[in-house]
Amino acid sequence: MAEKSSFLDKVLGRIDRLGKKELQAVIERLAREREFLETLFNTVEDGVLVIDAAGKVLYLNRAVTMLLGLKPDVAEGAAVTDLLPSLEWDELLGEESEAGRVATREFEVDWPRPRFLRLYSTPLVGEAGAEGGVALIIHDVTEARKKTFEAIESERLQALTLLAASVAHEIGNPLNALHIHLQLLERELNKLDNPDPDVPASVEKMRGFLGVAKGEIDRLDYIVSQFLQAIRPTEPKLQPVSLNDVAQDTLKLLLPELENRGLNLEAKLSATLPAVPMDPAQIKQVFVNLIKNAMQVMTTGGCLTLATGEGTDGVWVTVGDTGAGISQEKINRIFEPFFTTKTKGSGLGLMIVQRIVREHGGQIGVQSEPGKGTRVKVWLPLHERRPKLLAAAAPEN
Repeated sequence: MAEKSSFLDKVLGRIDRLGKKELQAVIERLAREREFLETLFNTVEDGVLVIDAAGKVLYLNRAVTMLLGLKPDVAEGAAVTDLLPSLEWDELLGEESEAGRVATREFEVDWPRPRFLRLYSTPLVGEAGAEGGVALIIHDVTEARKKTFEAIESERLQALTLLAASVAHEIGNPLNALHIHLQLLERELNKLDNPDPDVPASVEKMRGFLGVAKGEIDRLDYIVSQFLQAIRPTEPKLQPVSLNDVAQDTLKLLLPELENRGLNLEAKLSATLPAVPMDPAQIKQVFVNLIKNAMQVMTTGGCLTLATGEGTDGVWVTVGDTGAGISQEKINRIFEPFFTTKTKGSGLGLMIVQRIVREHGGQIGVQSEPGKGTRVKVWLPLHERRPKLLAAAAPEN
């Protein structure tokens, strides 16, 4: 860089004395250097963007168009807010310029395929300290994040496996014996037919105790089943199914409970939704868990919102509630085993939901605002994704 600066300084210092041939030689050298740098930048996998102080694109390499799904002929001079509208550009461009300072941001894009990107930005300080915009490097961190998540989940599941195996062993056998003896007790009670007026009252009292015991057994059995399902998930049996059909079946199942709680339902199912490969039983379990979670955090008069739709290469469903919402600290932990925001939750429901969605090649996200409610979005890929190829670059003359 020092040699090039020296060369430019020499040229600029005597440009008024250069002849036609000398000036042509300088221009040819600068053209060769520009071509070399463009070839170099177009070879790297990271995106390179140069933005001026007004937020206009001065330069972008080929990797930017691939990472963001842009047409190769995106014109230099376009507004960067049109390329990446989700980023806070006013804050980024308005930060105090300081040469050598690098800021980092991460964001998610859905097109041309879902991925996580990391953005490195550094201010460009012009002559005499004048603002010169920013230089941006965009790096794809999707695989790195995926490996990190898988490693964390693997560690969690190891601990969960040991605990679940212990719970299943310690509780499963006594539960089975208790259940058999309660059945025998119920059978004997049904045989009682004594006209003594004191006996029926005693029998009904015993039936009440029996009902409580059976209810507790069912609750414990549910906990054990949740543990076992968390550590031994079944492989989904995929078949083309409409997400709307699964949603409607689930609503029919849970509508009585919804009405009993005095909650309102707002269903916004897409009229034209393509079938996607899924295991309907497992996806129904996802719906049941998400809807029950939503119902349990609302009081009478609350509203459950269920919506479906189609994206560029998949279908999605959102389940929203008007409950108390979840703080950002807790949102970061809701998929952890045993963590729950409910007083009587097992802390395994959302973990199982996340596993099912991932086994289907999908994604799940949560948005919540304390005091206003929570919205969970599940995305599932299409069986045959609709390719949207980037337009071919115009041939150079």
